[in-house]
Amino acid sequence: MKMLITGGAGFIGSNFIFYMRRMHPDYDLVCVDKLTYAGNMETLAPVMGQPRFTFVRADIADRAAMYALFEAEKPDVVVNFAAESHVDRSIEAPAVFLQTNVQGTQVLLDASRKTGVRRYHQVSTDEVYGDLPLDRPDLFFTEKTPLRASSPYSASKAGADLLCGAYQRTYDMPITISRCSNNYGPYQFPEKLIPLMIANALEGKPLPVYGDGLNVRDWLYVEDHCAAIDLILEKGRVGQVYNIGGHNEQHNIDIVKAVLHILDKPESLITHVTDRKGHDRRYAIDPTFIHDELGWLPQTAFEDGIARTVRWYLDNKPWWEKIVSGEYRDYYERMYAHR
Repeated sequence: MKMLITGGAGFIGSNFIFYMRRMHPDYDLVCVDKLTYAGNMETLAPVMGQPRFTFVRADIADRAAMYALFEAEKPDVVVNFAAESHVDRSIEAPAVFLQTNVQGTQVLLDASRKTGVRRYHQVSTDEVYGDLPLDRPDLFFTEKTPLRASSPYSASKAGADLLCGAYQRTYDMPITISRCSNNYGPYQFPEKLIPLMIANALEGKPLPVYGDGLNVRDWLYVEDHCAAIDLILEKGRVGQVYNIGGHNEQHNIDIVKAVLHILDKPESLITHVTDRKGHDRRYAIDPTFIHDELGWLPQTAFEDGIARTVRWYLDNKPWWEKIVSGEYRDYYERMYAHR
């Protein structure tokens, strides 16, 4: 089995690579990453140079590069994690999100169709559904919930999902889609909520919380997400969307307080800042379908996962300190540019 994994130098993609190396050591893994600001080659250091692992620096929106890569590698399976994903950045610069998330997906679909890929899996997000009211805890996102994106980021992911559905129906391609809730765990870029709060708390800096902090997210430990995707690839039905949720709704402010508690830092570090434009109030996934059909359930309790995550950031300060300083972006050129 040869699997092409796009966006593999990012947070979820790299964790998926590590997971697949453990669970399927006989697979050949080809990682493709453009190495934008969120892609970090140092994350992949544990697998670089190992047998059955190949890294290719390329842009999924570069049609010529992708066609050449697919022809050379002839992957059996494609898993597309590659995406611009930070909502704040999408509000400031929407165009790059359309280029990577929509056009890049189309290029991958065309390359997959051209070379006869046996399964194409699109990694999406619960944000394509919009949001839910805080006063209706009985409401959840299901696979039948209409798409109602709120931000340029989520709109670009919804567009990619619609393309995948259209290619599956029009060209009878073997496509599956998963939509996950908020992931957390090792190797997450420090602009996202949990690692940002950890880094700021350790440095005694203010912890910026949007608005009243009562926005609700459903938190999923990244390894549980990886296990779900592996299961979908093995047993999932072609043409099906699978919602992957953690059964763990938390207010943003409570996440911040949990981090402070583990680090034994004062809540006085919390600073409420002007809310994000169009900020969704509540996300909540109903993962009943993937449980009933494939038997998947999250295995990591939030109390265990957040403690494990904070410990990882404490034990791996050089990794995120280089990101904060910008030094990580020199790593690829220093280590691989002249090889």
